[in-house]
Amino acid sequence: MKKSYSIEEINSYLNGELIGTTTHLIEGPEQLQAAKSHHISFIGSIKYAKYWAASKACAAIVNDNLTMEPIDNKAIIKVKNADLAMAKVLELFNPPAPEFTIDIHPTAVIHDTAIIGKGCKIGANCYVGKDVELGDNVILYPNVCVFDETVIGENTVVWSGTVIRERCIIGSHCIFHTNVSIGADGFGYRPSEDGRGLVKIPQIGNVIIGHYVEIGANSCVDRAKFSSTIIGDGCKIDNLVQIAHNSVMGRFCIMAGHSGLAGSVTLGDGVIIGGSASIKDHTTIHSGATVGAGSGVVGDVEAGKTVLGYPAQDARDMLKQWVAMRQFMKKQ
Repeated sequence: MKKSYSIEEINSYLNGELIGTTTHLIEGPEQLQAAKSHHISFIGSIKYAKYWAASKACAAIVNDNLTMEPIDNKAIIKVKNADLAMAKVLELFNPPAPEFTIDIHPTAVIHDTAIIGKGCKIGANCYVGKDVELGDNVILYPNVCVFDETVIGENTVVWSGTVIRERCIIGSHCIFHTNVSIGADGFGYRPSEDGRGLVKIPQIGNVIIGHYVEIGANSCVDRAKFSSTIIGDGCKIDNLVQIAHNSVMGRFCIMAGHSGLAGSVTLGDGVIIGGSASIKDHTTIHSGATVGAGSGVVGDVEAGKTVLGYPAQDARDMLKQWVAMRQFMKKQ
């Protein structure tokens, strides 16, 4: 059923300041330039305010530090943070997840020793191995594999194609998107004694993932050589991210797409890793630090510091170098 709301209902939900009004019912959010008369949009920065007058959107959610005026039949809702308010609006219009016609599909293979919690849903062609434990309300969409002795906490959702290898420990309320790999072998080789080949180093550890962790499609978290690869509570990991063996992430870290941690990297709490950034093995990035997109970190990073470039260094110093280089090139 299609959802629609009046501007007054949206404002009541956001607890914002409504300026002006519109007779249009709102059927969903959209970008300012692509919006139609039944859409609501948002403006979180002054650089987007110039698009408001020409936009066909009937309403906009606006940061309260911006000076914006309503237009005929176009309303404004002022809020403290337009991004967070839009997130709430998106929840209103979020379509339901795919439905299960049966809780446990007859084609799923579940070992006799597995413990399945109340309210679990297991889709077609899933595999649940020996001594696996699924907490209450875990959802495994079709074609998920969970191997022996793995434990998954309650209300965790695992999307199709994901493989969780043996002995992993997964927290509650996690989301793993399509084709995530958790607990595959870490990458460990050494030259053979005769110098003619490579010796594979056994990887006998596991992966431990905290609560409320989200991992994007096609990302990999490798198991430890010994002990555990650890991802702390609340971490958010984008698509196509590599986390190597024995790495440890603190709480509420963010890793953007195509970034990667080499073996035995340690992240403190609240670390942000930009897209395509790479972190050298045995490096520590302390709490609150930020690594800019495309950077290469080859040494430890202090708490709260922002680094940029390759090799990564203090962002302000790197930007000064780039400006100086540009000026030098213009003179040539």
